[in-house]
Amino acid sequence: MLSTSARQRRATIPLSNKSFDAIGLGRAVTHRCPMTMGGEEALLVLPNPTPRRGSFLYRFSDSDCELSPMSLSRKLSASEHQAEDLLVTPFAQVLQSLRSVRENYIALANISPAQSRRQSGSVVSATSPEDVTLKMEPRPPLAGDRYKKMVEETLSELEWCLEQLETIQTHKSVANMATSKFKRMLNRELDQFSESSRSGNEISEYIVNTFVDKQDFQLPVVNIEGPENDDEQSTALSGDCGVSDVTAQPDRREVNPGSSIDDVMPTYGIETEDEQQLCEIMETVDFWGMDVFRLYDVTGSRPLTVTAFTILKDREALKLLKISARTLFVYLSSVEDNYNQSNSYHNSIHAADVTQTSNYLLRLTSLQDIFTELELIATVVASAIHDVDHPGVTNQYIIDSGMELAVMYNDISVLENHHLAVAFTLLKEPGANIFEHLPTASYQTVRRMIIDIVLATDMSMHMSLLADLKTMVETQKITGSGMLHLDNYSDRIQVLKALVHCSDLSNPTKPLHLYRQWTERIMEEFFLQGDLERGNGLEISPMCDRLTASVEKSQVGFIDYIVHPLWETWGELVYPDCQDILDALEANRGWFQARIAAPFQGNQDNVLREEPNEEDDDDEDEEETKETPHKKLWRR
Repeated sequence: MLSTSARQRRATIPLSNKSFDAIGLGRAVTHRCPMTMGGEEALLVLPNPTPRRGSFLYRFSDSDCELSPMSLSRKLSASEHQAEDLLVTPFAQVLQSLRSVRENYIALANISPAQSRRQSGSVVSATSPEDVTLKMEPRPPLAGDRYKKMVEETLSELEWCLEQLETIQTHKSVANMATSKFKRMLNRELDQFSESSRSGNEISEYIVNTFVDKQDFQLPVVNIEGPENDDEQSTALSGDCGVSDVTAQPDRREVNPGSSIDDVMPTYGIETEDEQQLCEIMETVDFWGMDVFRLYDVTGSRPLTVTAFTILKDREALKLLKISARTLFVYLSSVEDNYNQSNSYHNSIHAADVTQTSNYLLRLTSLQDIFTELELIATVVASAIHDVDHPGVTNQYIIDSGMELAVMYNDISVLENHHLAVAFTLLKEPGANIFEHLPTASYQTVRRMIIDIVLATDMSMHMSLLADLKTMVETQKITGSGMLHLDNYSDRIQVLKALVHCSDLSNPTKPLHLYRQWTERIMEEFFLQGDLERGNGLEISPMCDRLTASVEKSQVGFIDYIVHPLWETWGELVYPDCQDILDALEANRGWFQARIAAPFQGNQDNVLREEPNEEDDDDEDEEETKETPHKKLWRR
């Protein structure tokens, strides 16, 4: 982990909104608009030296078997600073090893690197092999033992590269190599974690069931004899599961948008009795950790409408989309109407939080001038609609219960597909089509982006998304350019999908008083699902049994195996912008870790706490203020 002073020194690298030189290249970088042809590439400068790393992806015991001989040797002898250069994605490791083989060959053959076909990490064109003359340099030859050792090391390294390449399946991308590796590493971590206690096993099951795609895992053996109670089976598959089958039919409820003359709307879209409080809250819309719970109270349960309306208006969406403020308001309020406020977690408060967080990340210095205005607007809209009409239960519950949605979407990203269907259906309401004036090609691009971003919020895609992002960052770093080329749709949407996914998993990085509220809300939603499963004769999902769930320990595991690796990788991409966020994540983990071994834990792992009295709560809040400096807001 870098010291505070070290991070401050790195943060002094001059940045600007048009170009910046974070790796000493000394040249300006311009950015190309993907909506136009020609122009220059969109480049994202990757930092060198790299930021701190501490997740299980870099754990020594878990990565030894994946390293090449040279990489392992370097790791065993590396200092703390050199260890930061360790790569963990297989494709980047192969590239690094091949570069080592090349360097060794140049040394063994006593060839001048300047005469190589590769210079500065890029291939130099040549008309024929005869045009490249390998000149011998008058350098001292390697001694006998040293020469022999380098030959053996080079051959061993080359054989390792061949072994890695031979294992690549032709129908899979290089990112799939990282996905498979990360899954193996996660399984090893969770095997150890699950052995610690009964709650450890339950938390491990929750992480695997929620954040790992099941297609690479062995399917369970089917009991052909069936359950002993036939009634139990019929209840589980009948769709009578205690949750109303959601459809794409929109709901409406009355809302006061304020008086309108010539389409003049209130500043934040709605009128409220306490305009001053609303203004105070919305002044923090560009800060990290805006209090969306307070916003919900002040706006009369309209946090999403106000947040998205303000952000999109500030981003000049009205001008770009050629729509009125009322059209934007009508659509956003319709979206918010279709969030189930009865859900303790997946409601419009969560949607407002993800939208505001995504907007904050889009404003990071390192991402300025990377994306077009239309791409930014599509990302904000995707964040706003990503959980619309969520029933408060998981995809797996819907599938196990035989609900209509599972049949409709063939058990594939059921809720995410439903959220998209509802959101695009709402565009058909009178006066609500915010994209009606876009050219057909532009609308198709925006629709595709929104679909791709929302589908990526399926938590079972987490490991694949993490592996894709990690492979992208490390591959570009090992080429020596230090630049991430975002000149095609695939790369650009990959960054935006990761951005919204980070926002969706940002609760543990927020100020502690907000994070604790989110934890209480998600656990209550889990417990309600567990109550439904118990009542319907279904197996209770991990972390959904209110009688056994370990809340504090679940949060520590959630941070260690899911949130930290994701935000660590995102931090590499946008370094040094998110270092304060990683500090907050560490502090929040420490707070929950300290409460796992509370003296009143009892004989079981259930660490649900009794409500503290007001005096204790005041002391705790005072302690929190002293120990968590990240409670402050950071502006973008």
